[in-house]
Amino acid sequence: MNIYFVSLGCDKNLVDSEVMLGLLTKQGYTLTNDETKADIIVVNTCSFIHDAKQESVDTLLEMAEYKKSGQVKVLIAAGCLAQRYQQEILDEITEVDAVVGTTGYGDICQVIDKVLQGQRLLDIHSLGELPAPDVRRVITTGGYSSYLKIAEGCDKHCSYCIIPKIRGEYRSYPMEEVLKQAKDLARAGIKELNIVAQETTMYGKDLYGAKVFPELLRRLCQIDGIRWIRILYCYPEEITDELIQVIREEEKVCHYLDLPIQHANDEILKRMGRRTTRKDLENVIQKLRENIPDIALRTTLITGFPGETQQQHEELMDFVERMGFDRLGVFTYSPEEGTAAATMPDQIPEEEKLRRQDELMSLQQNIAFDISAAMVGRTLDVLVEGKLPEEGVYIGRTYKDAPDVDGYIFISAREELLSGSFVTVRVTASHEYDLIGEVIYESAK
Repeated sequence: MNIYFVSLGCDKNLVDSEVMLGLLTKQGYTLTNDETKADIIVVNTCSFIHDAKQESVDTLLEMAEYKKSGQVKVLIAAGCLAQRYQQEILDEITEVDAVVGTTGYGDICQVIDKVLQGQRLLDIHSLGELPAPDVRRVITTGGYSSYLKIAEGCDKHCSYCIIPKIRGEYRSYPMEEVLKQAKDLARAGIKELNIVAQETTMYGKDLYGAKVFPELLRRLCQIDGIRWIRILYCYPEEITDELIQVIREEEKVCHYLDLPIQHANDEILKRMGRRTTRKDLENVIQKLRENIPDIALRTTLITGFPGETQQQHEELMDFVERMGFDRLGVFTYSPEEGTAAATMPDQIPEEEKLRRQDELMSLQQNIAFDISAAMVGRTLDVLVEGKLPEEGVYIGRTYKDAPDVDGYIFISAREELLSGSFVTVRVTASHEYDLIGEVIYESAK
């Protein structure tokens, strides 16, 4: 039977989707990228903010039309929206045959079997469980870059965030399981590992009584075939001297950190339930740059949080200008039911949130363009991602660029370059967020 799979939301959700795809192909199902030829459709949903919820609902309704036509025999809703609105989905989208929660995705084959036998069901496990199906994932991100999820859930309980209620408390995957998965990815040709979790820096605290993320990184660096290891979702208050030392010393660990800081005003940070102050943030950024001068820092911000004044917004603008982040994204605050922030007074009008978002992004645009321009003349290793035949150039990423969210470098070369290969490139120009360069020799590494 043919299965069409839709994966929405974050890269952590994508890993779950790839596990389900692995289980399905192992069971003998055939994957299709054409929904009109599908017998079974699975939608792995997101529920982080309003726009993500709406996209998930719209996608389920769109896929439900194929079920109505009689073409599709089974329609399954999985993931975060499914976990959060279990019964509502079954009640309101009658074409959905089964709802699979965030810790139940290992049951996907059994769920399909039951639906084919005429059952309509909820497959919701305890959020304390740690799903770890022993299966080779179907990599959907190309043959050379992949995500490695090292933990589930989060126990920070920020006042705006619903994640602990739909993903559970923080649970680390045992180190040996993580290393086995990484070795499997390397054997499959993966050269770049992007380390993900709701928070990577707390890895191991629940299992081993201490944060052992630095140890995990060192052991990952020993795996043959892996060239780049990139750290995402690294909470600033958990960055230790040991972690900084590993990033500095280990050649495979990219000089890149994704630090979700959300704001810089102390009062707003406190109301958000964050565990840092502006001074804390400035100190950790200074320490990172002193120890790793070429480090690329990415962050995300929330603007329009309840009660945020114009003065506090301007303080955030000042912070962004002073810190000079390489990459920065801004979300407008989304009031999520079931979170403390949703019931706070002084909710900001949507129009004002968007105005503040525009101001922050305009400021960051100028900063990012200046940083790109300053890269001209540098020599960098680049991961080749493909070719643009019409322009006659190749496209790739430097250590400063995480897949899908950051910039690219456009490369001219005298010889053919293979996707997934590493080449050494001299940056010759910049164009907004992106770079332009030429191959000077192929990396011998």
